[in-house]
Amino acid sequence: MSLPTTINQYLDQLRSELSSADPALLQDALYDAEEYLRSELAAHPREGEEALIARIASTYGRPSEVADIYRDTEVTVTRALRPPPPKPRESSLGRFFGIVSDPRAYAALLYMLLSVLTGVFYFTWASAGLALSLGLSLTIIGVAFFILFMATVRVLSLVEGRIVEVMLGERMPRRPAYPAPSNGIIERIGQLFIDPRTWGTLIYQVLMLPLGIIYFTVAATLLAIGLTLAGTPLLALLSAGTIMIGPFTGDELGALSIPVFAVTSAFGILLLFVTLHLARGVAHVHGAIAKHLLVKWGE
Repeated sequence: MSLPTTINQYLDQLRSELSSADPALLQDALYDAEEYLRSELAAHPREGEEALIARIASTYGRPSEVADIYRDTEVTVTRALRPPPPKPRESSLGRFFGIVSDPRAYAALLYMLLSVLTGVFYFTWASAGLALSLGLSLTIIGVAFFILFMATVRVLSLVEGRIVEVMLGERMPRRPAYPAPSNGIIERIGQLFIDPRTWGTLIYQVLMLPLGIIYFTVAATLLAIGLTLAGTPLLALLSAGTIMIGPFTGDELGALSIPVFAVTSAFGILLLFVTLHLARGVAHVHGAIAKHLLVKWGE
């Protein structure tokens, strides 16, 4: 591939080289490249884009070289940031019970419990921002407020992306969305509104309220039932006759046979393992939803 002569051609070639890479990696690479190239052009305005690209090709690298660097760096960073995967289990039972040694399952479970808080915040931010923007739409202040609100929406998409990447293990952007080249602030503001990812982020923020409620309710309910059942023998020994555990008093529980305790406790422990597997499944599904709405929407 011939050496590009303009910044836009350089970015197009870089996009082409990384077309099969993760969309989040592509977004980061394009943002870094444009920021570097345009800062160099601003520092040497008399040099011209063609001469600038020719000089940078030997320092920053050609688009193909930059793409290779990002691929190699991504592998290294991913290995460093992600916890080591659990040792593969050969049997079905081993894979089922091996979930207990997977830290990603616990992180996903914590995300489910916290999602109700983030869901309420995102929904409140989106609905309040849209309502105020609509109410002030006939004034100059309303226009400025709407622009600022939409900018904060894109910032929040980065924040949520980092949460999703750390807790769910889905690669998300670490840089803002790559802005299309423009000639001024007006065009960049226009790009903010026509970029489908902006509206995808708004949809995601609204969806997070019902999803957060569902995630929290399921996780909290399964944990409560599982822990209660698993600890039934201990609760029976420690409880007094006036303490109710389900439909039984402590004295009634104490009269139950040991086999009943064993079955109840085993069922509770089994339910806890199922909860961890469910959390891993939610991490996979929700990570895909976040990637689609925050990164790939409109592509």
